[in-house]
Amino acid sequence: MHPPFVGMYLCGPTVYGDAHLGHARPAVTFDVVFRYLTYLGYKVRYIRNITDVGHLENDADEGEDKIEKKARLDKVEPMEIVQRYTIDYHRNMRQLNVKPPSIEPRASGHIIEQIFMIEKIIEHGYAYISEGSVYFDVKRFEKDYPYGELSGRVTEDLQHNTRALDGQSEKRNPLDFALWKKASPEHIMHWPSPWSEGFPGWHIECSAMSAKYLGETFDIHGGGMDLLFPHHECEIAQSLGANGKQPVRYWMHNNMLTINGQKMGKSLNNFITLDELFSGNHHLLEKPYSAMALRFCMLQSQYRNPIDFSNKGLQDAEKAYQKLSEIYLLLKEMNWSGTSIDPDMEKALSSFEKECLDAMNDDINTAIVISNMFKVSSYVNTFYASGKTEGVSKETFEKFKNTFSIFFTELLGLLPEEGNKNNDEDFGKLVDSLLDLRNEAKKKKDFSLADSIRNILSKFVVLQDSADKTIWKYERKK
Repeated sequence: MHPPFVGMYLCGPTVYGDAHLGHARPAVTFDVVFRYLTYLGYKVRYIRNITDVGHLENDADEGEDKIEKKARLDKVEPMEIVQRYTIDYHRNMRQLNVKPPSIEPRASGHIIEQIFMIEKIIEHGYAYISEGSVYFDVKRFEKDYPYGELSGRVTEDLQHNTRALDGQSEKRNPLDFALWKKASPEHIMHWPSPWSEGFPGWHIECSAMSAKYLGETFDIHGGGMDLLFPHHECEIAQSLGANGKQPVRYWMHNNMLTINGQKMGKSLNNFITLDELFSGNHHLLEKPYSAMALRFCMLQSQYRNPIDFSNKGLQDAEKAYQKLSEIYLLLKEMNWSGTSIDPDMEKALSSFEKECLDAMNDDINTAIVISNMFKVSSYVNTFYASGKTEGVSKETFEKFKNTFSIFFTELLGLLPEEGNKNNDEDFGKLVDSLLDLRNEAKKKKDFSLADSIRNILSKFVVLQDSADKTIWKYERKK
């Protein structure tokens, strides 16, 4: 019997600049959705597109293509810009431990599909040709379907608030949006079409590519809340206009992020790229932050909730992540050894899996999953301090240990910070040798030497003694 199929589409980046914090949240959010659906046994086809043509400045129907503008400024070909920033984006995604999608289509590689879909929309009467460009006719569409339901927008209000723009004379209505634009002589990226030598509008690419790879109706469409209107409303209209079907069963939008309470933007001088965050090379950052600290920070909030980034928030998340990572590593090394049952402990650990699954099933609430993991961490510390897993049955302990590992690494996608695997392997070997020397001193009751070694090591690493061994982790210097 074949596993049930789930089709999932995420609006990916427009690759004309370095990946920034705003790129990270949808990538991490839908990486967790991808991981969880796969864990549940679904066959998931996950599509994350690359926009490399047609996305104009200010998300408008007129103006300069964002990638062409960057290419002009750098004096290179547009596809050099696309390649450079796609490579950098993929590198940042690997740092964040984001799994690659099943397919990552580019808009420029699907011009034929976009033209075909536009032809269907024209044929069904929902688009018109004007001076070589093609526009979607919102008023005509509204005679058959509602427009703005997903975002709760009312067209009368939108019409009233729409300001006049260049090229507006080509449109019958200010709310109409471009499906195909006739290229001006200076426009570099253009293709032949039945209407003109031109390029597709921004919205049509997602409709065409999702239909190609997932069918005319698919399960989940994701993206940031900033795409809710107009991008996703336009996608719905285009798909209904072409195929007469609602394209998506479930829409998932992650909320926005702010920097110290302000919207992130270059004009506010608070625009932080991922490379700047990881290196600490930004005037707003007190120190570098690891990719896992950032991932953990994002997962501490349910994806529909806003996140405000600050040094304090990132440092708190970093400490919390390190604590949970230590719990994971301690638990990983433990084996069951007990003689009695503590009813409260048995109940807490036996219900851990259900509580985490309930949280994930409640609209992917990773914040509650993390809270559950911290709740049970006290039991792990108790086991470690005593040197045995007293108070819990073997079956419950083994299931709890496995579940904790699965949620930490496979579902939340966190990579543990292993203290004895510091980047400097020679330093790690030195610490281990000194610990061996300290243990020998303790056996010989030379406590003066043992204490001296501990005092020296404590300046560089954090030591944790138990009944039978000592573990260490690298001390992060601020």
